[in-house]
Amino acid sequence: MTTLTAVGLPPAKGRSGFSGALRSEWTKIRSVRSTTYTLLATAIVTIGISTLFSWGQSGHTSTDDLADFDAVRNSLFGIIFGQLVIVVIGSMTLSSEYSTGMIRTSLTSMPRRGTVFGAKLLVFTVVALVTGLFCSFTSFFIGQSFFSSTKIHDFRNGESVDIAVRDLSTSLDKPHVLQAVIGGGLYLAVSALLAFGLAAILRHTAGAITAAIGVLFVTFIMGQFLPHDWAVKVDKYIPFLAGSQIWGLKKLGEKGVPMFSAWGGFGLFVGYAGAAILIGAYLFHRRDA
Repeated sequence: MTTLTAVGLPPAKGRSGFSGALRSEWTKIRSVRSTTYTLLATAIVTIGISTLFSWGQSGHTSTDDLADFDAVRNSLFGIIFGQLVIVVIGSMTLSSEYSTGMIRTSLTSMPRRGTVFGAKLLVFTVVALVTGLFCSFTSFFIGQSFFSSTKIHDFRNGESVDIAVRDLSTSLDKPHVLQAVIGGGLYLAVSALLAFGLAAILRHTAGAITAAIGVLFVTFIMGQFLPHDWAVKVDKYIPFLAGSQIWGLKKLGEKGVPMFSAWGGFGLFVGYAGAAILIGAYLFHRRDA
């Protein structure tokens, strides 16, 4: 009598397993309406506020402001508010699966947790980067169209008087301009990745959003209350100030307070996000779903 021996199927190879996980994550992220709406909201908020700010600056810039006028940073002003929206997507991408229980299904279909986490991270990175670059370049071009005919005013006898119309716009072929505009998109993307890492750590959407806003905004606001002696030592390490150096032509921060270079500050900002992601990846691998 012949004895039948059960033979298991060979495990899926890494490449095919990862490509399948990528397809799965891409399907999830584009089929969830809330993700699409939030990405759209990021673009509307970033571009909309940037446009309003550029319009206002072009119609009322004083002679005292000319020395510090930054045509790139002023045109990308909406990034400050757009990051508030994009961190919501970063938080929801992973934490929403814990709240709905979908994470168990994901890990059942692909038991390799590192593969699942890596696929989620890669797909979301691409989505966040494309969104950030679109917002940054669109805001820049709209802003320069306003700055090409900027009204300059001065105060005379206690009244504001328009004295000239000047072209304060810039273009991508000028030194460091393209870097700064790309930097705006990178800053938005890394802000979202910071929230992604915090969501992996906390596994709670509201908690991750709150933590991300705390890191990006509360630390900056607290820094404004520091005595000058402390600000000189601390300000350049604040995530918002460090990361924002890359999306402007002039240093951002209090005068007299040393800041990192554009890439130095952005590198530190990436380090903060990277630390959150690494901790989140470790906990994702170790904890129960």
